Parts: sequence; structure tokens; C-alpha cells
Amino acid sequence: MSDQCSGGCDHIHTHTKHAPIDNHTCHCSVCKNVTGQDTTHVVFYNHGDVVADNEAGMNRQPFNANNPDGPLELCTCGTCGAPIMLDDKQHRIRVIVPNLMGYGDQIGAASYHAFYDPATGTPKPSDGRPVYAALRPDFVWPQSS
Repeated sequence: MSDQCSGGCDHIHTHTKHAPIDNHTCHCSVCKNVTGQDTTHVVFYNHGDVVADNEAGMNRQPFNANNPDGPLELCTCGTCGAPIMLDDKQHRIRVIVPNLMGYGDQIGAASYHAFYDPATGTPKPSDGRPVYAALRPDFVWPQSS
């Protein structure tokens, strides 16, 4: 996997400057509600490591409708509505969902499952990757930039 890859849409282009700091398959209800997917491949980068060429052209809305004052904003193209990235208002991370944000298979596969909750009735993943109730135990949130 290259440390640099690119995505976005025809109106807003993004690229990464370094390797991700986290790469997981998310099972949380917020990702399910926003993406419509049963699970979502989610990749965290340090905030300064995802660059957009037209941030002024993005619309921003809360990522979690149940927590509109939360730190994450879903950034979409103001022209075509395509999802571009999740931006952290605290400037710690930027998040890419490769299959929805124009990155395709440029980013390697997720290394673990996050936010799995057996109470949902969904069978526990059995693909050999670790499964956690939250982010991986050794994940440390970066400092605000």
C-alpha cells in the first residue's frame, strides 16, 4: 500500500500525505445510518495528512445526527453531493471511507473490527481479524493540530 493515494469527486480532489493511523471495519450504528452499509471500511489519518484542494466547496454537516455538536463533520461536495471525508473539528483526524469517497482499493484492507456489539444479534466476524467493542486497545488519539 502506498502512503499516498487520492480520492474525492470531479469538483473536490483529496490526497493523503502519509500512511493511515488506523484502518478498521466499523460496526457502529452511526456508520450504518450514514452509509447504509452493514459494515464500513473506515480509515483514520492524522488531520494534516488528508488534503482537499477546494475546502470552500464542501458542505459540512454533523456526522452523528444524535450528537450534532460532536467533533466529526461529514464533508460533501457542494456541487454534486459526493461524500469527501469526515473532518474532526478538534483537528486530530480526518477520516476516509474508501468505497464511498473515491479511493476504491488504493487503501489496504482493514486490520480489525471495531465497535462490534453482540447485542445487535449480528454474528461475530470470523475472518481471523481481531474484533473489539471499540477502537483497538492500543489506539491513541493524536493531539489537535
